[in-house]
Amino acid sequence: MSIGAADSATAKTIAIAPWYRSLHRDQWYALVAANLGWCFDGYQTYALILTVTPVLRQLLPSAQYRSIPFYAGLTIAVTLLGWGLGGMVGGVISDYIGRKRMLIYAILASGLLTGCTALAWSWTSFVALRFLVGLALGSEWGTGTAMVAEMWPDQHRGKGAALMQCGLGIGFFIASAVWLVISGFGPSAWRWIYVIGVFPIVFAWWIQRRLSEPAKWAEVDRRRREAAAARKAGKHLDQQSAQLARFTLWDLLTDSRIRPRLITALLMSASTTLAWWGISTWVPPYVASLAVKQGLGAEQWASFAGMAYNFGGIAGYIAFGFCADAWGRKPVTITWFALAFLFTPILFLWTHDLHLILIVCGINAFFSLGQYTWCSTWLPEAFPTRIRGTAVSVCFNAPRLIAFVAPLVAGTLITHFGNYGKSALFVSLIYFLGISAAPFFPETRGKPLPE
Repeated sequence: MSIGAADSATAKTIAIAPWYRSLHRDQWYALVAANLGWCFDGYQTYALILTVTPVLRQLLPSAQYRSIPFYAGLTIAVTLLGWGLGGMVGGVISDYIGRKRMLIYAILASGLLTGCTALAWSWTSFVALRFLVGLALGSEWGTGTAMVAEMWPDQHRGKGAALMQCGLGIGFFIASAVWLVISGFGPSAWRWIYVIGVFPIVFAWWIQRRLSEPAKWAEVDRRRREAAAARKAGKHLDQQSAQLARFTLWDLLTDSRIRPRLITALLMSASTTLAWWGISTWVPPYVASLAVKQGLGAEQWASFAGMAYNFGGIAGYIAFGFCADAWGRKPVTITWFALAFLFTPILFLWTHDLHLILIVCGINAFFSLGQYTWCSTWLPEAFPTRIRGTAVSVCFNAPRLIAFVAPLVAGTLITHFGNYGKSALFVSLIYFLGISAAPFFPETRGKPLPE
């Protein structure tokens, strides 16, 4: 066989081989580590959503039970505020100390603080601890997203982002399953779900042993140190070196070439974040309220709803990434936004049968929760390596500094209207912000990461 024929045969074999065979061990390790970190976040976050009502029933005086939706919204809002602040700080730090080290620190801190939540003795102590948990949780997503993007090949980056992003849904599902088992253990059963949240810290040891820093970040870090040393020595810096020597957050905010896409990304992220925290966090309490009206167990049906919702969310995460690699980031993102809006009234206003509503929960989650994959797929492809951790973390977490009011507003609206449906429909209008902004973000499917 001639050399040309051999090369042709080899190329044909590569073309028909399954996509996952082109990945090496370090790329899979990066995915596993990022997925685990996000899975732990999902568990700790959904544990709060599932238990906030029984927590408040134990920690608040009975005279305030009528205002539980308000206090629940405030508790989730404070957690979200901590998440936003911690996420932005963690993203900046990851650009300086590395993705691996930041991920380890975040997992250790969030696990230990989640365990401490089980010791809460009052509503104020519970809220304070949840704020601290939020600070730690925020650092894991941006770090893992940047790491996977920097290590996975261009043509399969959407798939890697999707498989990483589904960790949140897996964590949500695990929390729902755990709560289904332990919710009947009495008024203090909620404490055990937070005790179990300590377990993930054992994986920090595995990450330390198995994970490598992305070569792209390591090279930028080397050049950043050289630029900082040259500036300290009083040497003249060229444009690239001057960018590397600048503080990453300042570089992100002041670069005129980056600023338009930063603004667009923030609008899209605000749409996803405000909608999810203002609507979807109320799915388990809503289904529980329907169950109570039919004389069924509230905690049990809240767990069923959580598992159905998160099963759909996991499928939506994965489907988004594969579709984005096939058809592009822009059309898929717009489609997920639009269908999330469509299925909000179907879930909260038009479905009341408890068995049917579990199916609708899954379909709604496919788009409302699954749309988060646009963040892990599209954001890291729009910003250069020198500020990638900072950029994706700011875009993902900064809207939480606004979105933290969404659960509070939703809780107030629910208390005012006396039902969940009108509140959900009102908040869902924010999806139009994402639909309007997405066309202005650059399409990046299959392109190399900007350096």
